[in-house]
Amino acid sequence: MQNVTSTELGRDCDAVQIPHGAEVSLPKGTPVDITQTLGGTFTVHAHGGLYRIAGKDADALGLPVPVEEKKVSSGPVTLDEKEVWEILRTCYDPEIPVNIVDLGLVYDLAVDKLPNGSNRVSVKMTLTAPGCGMGGVIAGDAQQKLLALDGVEDAIVEVVWDPPWHQSMISDQGRRVLGLE
Repeated sequence: MQNVTSTELGRDCDAVQIPHGAEVSLPKGTPVDITQTLGGTFTVHAHGGLYRIAGKDADALGLPVPVEEKKVSSGPVTLDEKEVWEILRTCYDPEIPVNIVDLGLVYDLAVDKLPNGSNRVSVKMTLTAPGCGMGGVIAGDAQQKLLALDGVEDAIVEVVWDPPWHQSMISDQGRRVLGLE
């Protein structure tokens, strides 16, 4: 688990309310407790609730904005599936300090070569609860990270509900992080 850091927003900041998924604006001067800083995003506690702040808005928290560059390929790129799994391991549910792969949320992954030599990555994933409003946010985060991979032209991340997720799907590493062992 991570340490909680308290700060005050240095400017108005867009955020997503957890678990509803509603987009909100937190005003400058709002006191926040940063409860999770994983995968390039921030989970903060403010106004009695939790909010996800994107990495591009780190400056509002007084933190440096991470620089992410899209690798530009000069021709066809062979995409290693292992690289795709590793990038998905940088995606987190904002309430749980375990990545979506180790949580057992990724059900299927396919890499298809496109006629122009680039690649399409298709992912089927689920959420820990069907009523979670963060599905679009988590899937969108995964899609953006996949699109940043060298040689990926298209990325499709679909949220599915069958089979239903269960704690038994958490990897051994995830279970250690959550203290379930």
